[in-house]
Amino acid sequence: MYKKWTLAATILLWCLTLTSFTQAQKLFPAPPQLAAKAWILVDADTGYVVAEQHADIQLPPASLAKMMTTYIVSNEIEAGRIDEQSKVLISDNAWRLGGAKTDGSTMFLSPRTNVSVLDLMHGVIIQSGNDAAIALAEHVSGSESAFADGMNRQAQLLGMTNTTYMNATGLPAEGMLTTARDLSVIARSIIQDHPKYYSIYSKKYFEHNNINQPNRNRLLWRDTSVDGLKTGYTSAAGYCLVTSAKRRGMRLISVVLGASNDASRARESQKLLSYGFRNFNTETIYKKDDLIKENTKIWYGQQDFLNLTIDDDITLTFPRGSKKSLSANILVDEQIYAPVYRGQELGRLQVSLNDEIYIDVPLVAAQDVAQSGSLSRLFDWIILFFTNLMS
Repeated sequence: MYKKWTLAATILLWCLTLTSFTQAQKLFPAPPQLAAKAWILVDADTGYVVAEQHADIQLPPASLAKMMTTYIVSNEIEAGRIDEQSKVLISDNAWRLGGAKTDGSTMFLSPRTNVSVLDLMHGVIIQSGNDAAIALAEHVSGSESAFADGMNRQAQLLGMTNTTYMNATGLPAEGMLTTARDLSVIARSIIQDHPKYYSIYSKKYFEHNNINQPNRNRLLWRDTSVDGLKTGYTSAAGYCLVTSAKRRGMRLISVVLGASNDASRARESQKLLSYGFRNFNTETIYKKDDLIKENTKIWYGQQDFLNLTIDDDITLTFPRGSKKSLSANILVDEQIYAPVYRGQELGRLQVSLNDEIYIDVPLVAAQDVAQSGSLSRLFDWIILFFTNLMS
């Protein structure tokens, strides 16, 4: 049972006036309408969905499937199971299905040659090489089909519940589907879990076999804040683009699926990112170990009071201009008894905007409090007995 403590002021005490929810609704611009089958815009740090349209409709992933391929290879490298400089034998199968004689994107690998894992990662990310993706899949799992099984297991672990992979490339295959929302999840995971290899996504060119190919992400040339991620195209999927950009410390991820052409997917992605950066902020409003509530009463302890804090930073994404409307409620256990241990949950901190709870996190003890002696505990018991009797 919690006792509710309402802060006398909003989180940001320097804001002197409140903007009503109705006024905010009238003034706040609606998300843009995009010429695409599905799209979503999320904050990379908080996971907050800024805007979306048909984000859970299943569509073919095209080469966006390669994001999962490189994510798994990055996992394998960082787990020490493979080395980024180890050589991969390019199989006849990888050359036949994804090489120079195909009509698809290729790294122009030569069969039965040896290429480093790191170079193949560049070939997959920058050149969208189908041959490189197959070679990496075979190197990690022995076959592309076995690797696809691992892709599906990893997708489930990440919560990509509407995604099924059939291969490492994204080449058309019956039953291979994903969603804009799921693609935002793998994009966030790449950025957060493997920043070293995420940096490859920002490179504009990569050369192999004396063939220098450009990154197909047009926004890398147009917008200096853009540093990834991946393009995709098949006739069934249309033109697709997953983009990430960072401005003023805020990172957004846009996913645009099913645009009509290359120029359109870039234009619509830029439109979506501009909307997010113009109309939203992401800020850390509490730091780990900040004192949220001081002098909380504790019974049967060697001290009478303790402080409450939080275990992690609280970072929120919210509409610009609504900062003054953020408010915090503190819910504390009605009676706290010693012993108490540092980090023990003793309540909740809720941060709301216009009566909608944005985040609800544990309030924990900032320090240990040992139990007091028997005489002191008896005195507390008597006080509690009469307090409860009269309540």
